[in-house]
Amino acid sequence: MRIVQVANFVTPTSGGLRTTLRHLAEGYTGSGHEVVQVLPGAADDDVATRWGRQVTLRSPALRGTGYRVLVDRGGVRRILERVAPDVLEVHDRTTLRGLGRWARARGVPSLVVSHERLDRWLAQWLPGLLPLDALADRSNAALARDFDAVVCTTAWAAAEFRRVAAPRVEIVPLAVDAAAFPFRPALPAGRQDVVLVMASRLSREKRPQVAIGTVRELRRRGVPVRLTVAGDGPLRARLRSAASDLPVEWLGFVPDRAGLAAVLADADVALAPGPIETFGLAALEALACGTPVVADARSALPGVIGRHAGRSAVGGPRSFADAVEDLLEVPQEVRRAAARARAEQFSWAATVEGFLGVHTRTLAGVP
Repeated sequence: MRIVQVANFVTPTSGGLRTTLRHLAEGYTGSGHEVVQVLPGAADDDVATRWGRQVTLRSPALRGTGYRVLVDRGGVRRILERVAPDVLEVHDRTTLRGLGRWARARGVPSLVVSHERLDRWLAQWLPGLLPLDALADRSNAALARDFDAVVCTTAWAAAEFRRVAAPRVEIVPLAVDAAAFPFRPALPAGRQDVVLVMASRLSREKRPQVAIGTVRELRRRGVPVRLTVAGDGPLRARLRSAASDLPVEWLGFVPDRAGLAAVLADADVALAPGPIETFGLAALEALACGTPVVADARSALPGVIGRHAGRSAVGGPRSFADAVEDLLEVPQEVRRAAARARAEQFSWAATVEGFLGVHTRTLAGVP
């Protein structure tokens, strides 16, 4: 079948969504299907890749984010008419949600992937201003009506759709390329300091300031800790200023997977302070390298990292510092082996199989 993927908020330096689209496309092609991606770009283009076609539509940039957004809905629809999808896969539940109605009017089976949890996202950006759960419920019910299926990557992400009795919600976890993020069972002998790492976009919803606060709190407690930050974003200058007196290394975006793997593997603990993460690919990549993760307890990540590959922390730097110290009390070889073992439970082959199963069922009209 010809699978057409449409997404927003994807750039050459973006993280999880770009990785997900690439692995899905490669897996679809490897299973004998045809793939076309429709993405925003700086210019109109149509290029062949090793996994299929990538069509970009000239789109405006969102100031201060690095993202471009497909605002020319007519242009997107014309591209879809031209490429004639057998199934449509939409990776944006906001600005592209109208594509579900486009697909239904033409008899094209469609799914939408919920990469965000709307009720939690609204609560972060508009706290206390509106009846946010009711607003999210109305939006989610309408989204589920427009598409044949809603795909979520965790039960945590699916909960808001279950709440409105959405007719078809499927859970397909994402994964990690364990070969690209090789396991390091032990850190260099004799190292005196504790290395933390945060691989994240430096934007408000990720709460990177918690990582800075965690370093400050641990050093106040006498822990010889330093932090490596792999990622970039609109908060970088502000964060660097706030951490000017702390041992923080700012790597910016790390495009090379081998380079990122080396950074993750070199750390004692990875920090994932975002409270609205619906999966957390960067955390899973850290686990694959043998680096346990401290994640915000309000996100989906506690369910991803499991009981033995990390810790959950509620709120701010003190809680994260407590969790880091708790992890450091576990023998290094034990915590690193547990991290790798957990990561090995998530494969891209299983993710591709899961998505293809949804597409096959929608194509067959299975409710």
